[in-house]
Amino acid sequence: MVIFENRFFEVEENNGKVYIKTIQPGFMLKDFDTIVRLNPRIKLTNFAVLKKVLNEVTNNPVEIGTWLPSVTLEVSRDKMSASLFVFETVDFIRENQQSFQQDVKKLLEENDIKHGILDIKMESIVSGKAILIAQGTPPVKGEDAQIRYLQIPERKPVIREDGKADYYDMNFIFEIEEGAWLGEKVHAQSGIPGTNVHGEPIAAQRGRDLPLKYDRKSAYEEEEDGKTVLRSKISGVFEDHKGMVSVNHHLPISGDVGVETGNIDFNGSISIRGTVQAGFSVIAKGDISIEGPEGVSGAKLIKSIDGDIFIRGGIFGLGQTRVEAGGNIFVKHVNEAHLVAGQDINIGFYALGSNISAHSILVDERKGKIIGGTAIAKSTIVSAITGNRLERRTELIINSVNKTDGLELIQTKAALLKSMQEDTLQLESQINRILPVAQNLTKPQLAAFEQTKQKLASNKESVMNLDREIKQLMNDLRSVGKEEIHVTKEAHPGTYIQIGKKSSILSTMTNGRFLLEFGELNV
Repeated sequence: MVIFENRFFEVEENNGKVYIKTIQPGFMLKDFDTIVRLNPRIKLTNFAVLKKVLNEVTNNPVEIGTWLPSVTLEVSRDKMSASLFVFETVDFIRENQQSFQQDVKKLLEENDIKHGILDIKMESIVSGKAILIAQGTPPVKGEDAQIRYLQIPERKPVIREDGKADYYDMNFIFEIEEGAWLGEKVHAQSGIPGTNVHGEPIAAQRGRDLPLKYDRKSAYEEEEDGKTVLRSKISGVFEDHKGMVSVNHHLPISGDVGVETGNIDFNGSISIRGTVQAGFSVIAKGDISIEGPEGVSGAKLIKSIDGDIFIRGGIFGLGQTRVEAGGNIFVKHVNEAHLVAGQDINIGFYALGSNISAHSILVDERKGKIIGGTAIAKSTIVSAITGNRLERRTELIINSVNKTDGLELIQTKAALLKSMQEDTLQLESQINRILPVAQNLTKPQLAAFEQTKQKLASNKESVMNLDREIKQLMNDLRSVGKEEIHVTKEAHPGTYIQIGKKSSILSTMTNGRFLLEFGELNV
C-alpha cells in the first residue's frame, strides 16, 4: 500500500514494515518530518539508511521503519490503569469516529478491560500521547484502632491569695472501685477492597492495631459490645504515668506519719491527712499526697518510686529532709531540703537554701523565688526572682543531655526492646499451642505451663517499661538546643548561671531569658 509519493520518492507499507523507493535524489532529510506528521503511523527506525537513500536512486524499496496500528492499549504494571496510544491525525479520527470507537471497544475486550472505563474526549487526543481509558478503584485502608482512657483532673497546683492566707491546692488522689472502667479500644477496621481494570478485587489493608497500655497486675481486658474494655482488678488510685495506665493500692492515713505508724514502705499510693514528723520516712511505689497545711518539718525521706509527690504545705528540711519522685514533685515552698524528680519540680512560692534537681524546675513566675542553694535541670529553670539583695550565691545550672550519648543509649535500648519483643512472641506462640490441650497436662507440665505464663506477663511488663524509657530519652533529646533559664523579674548579683559548659556570675541586677546563642551564654 502506497502511503505517500512525490517526484522524489514513494513510501509504502507492506506487512507492517515501511519502505522507501527513491526516484530522484535531493530531498532534504529535515523535510521528511512533515511527511511523518501527516502520517503518524510511520515509525522511523533507521535514520542513517533514510539519509543515504534520499541522496541516491534506488531500484528496490528500502526498509526505513514500521507501520504502527491506528490505536494500541497498554495496561500498567499494577493493573490499576489502562492507556490508549492513537497514531492517527485528529482529522482522520473525526472523519472516522465510528470505526475508531469500534477499534477501541475491540482493544478493551481483547485486553480484558472491564472496570473503570472512561469516555474519550476527541479534542484531547494527541497523536502518540497516552490517553487514560480505564482507571481502577484503589482499596481504602481500614481505620486504625481507636484508644481512649479514663481522664483524670490535670495535676496542676492552684495558687490563691485570700487575705493573709496562701493556698496551694490541687486534685491529686483519684480513687476508683474494683471493676471500674479505665479505658477501651475500638478495634482496627478491615477497610474497603478495591478493583483493578480487569475487574479483579484488591484486598484492602487493615487498619493498624494499637495496644492498650496498662499494668497487668492491676487491670484486665474484656470484650464488650465489639470493643476491648479495660477494667480495674482492684479498688485503689487510678494513675497514668507516661502513657501506662495502672491502679495502685491506696493507703489512706488519717493523721500523721510518726511514732504511732512508724516508717511506711507501701506498694501503692499513700495519702496522708496530716504530716510526716521529724526523723520519719515514707516510701511508696505510687503517688504520695501529704495534705497537712503545716507541711513537713525535719522528715528524713519521702520517696515515690514511680509516681508523683504533692505536699500541700512547705518543706522545712532542717538540712536533713530528702524528697525523691520518679515523676513530678509539687510543693508550696522548700527550706533547706534536697529534692530530686525524674520529671519536673513545681514550687509555689520559694526555694531557700535547697538543692533541687529535675528535668525542669518551675517556680511561680509571678513572684516565686530561688534564694541560695543549687537548682539543676536538664531543660528549663523558671523563677520570678533569684538571689537576694545581700547577693547570696544562688546557682542555676542546666546540664543538658549529650546528644551523641543519648542516641547511643536509645539504640542500645531499642535493640534490647526488639529482642524482648521477639522473646514475647515466642512465649505467646508456646502458650497458644498448649492452651487447647492444657486440661490434659500432668502436674509437672502444668507447673511449667504456669511458669511460662508468668514469664510472658513479666516480659510484657518489661517491654512496656523499656518502651517508656526510650520515649523519655527521645523527649529529653528533643529539648537539646532549647535549654534556657528564665528569670521574669529580678536576677540579683551573685546569681550563678550555667548552661552546658558556659557559665557566668551576675554582677548587676537583670532579668530575662538566659540561653546559648552561637555557642555563647547571652549574659
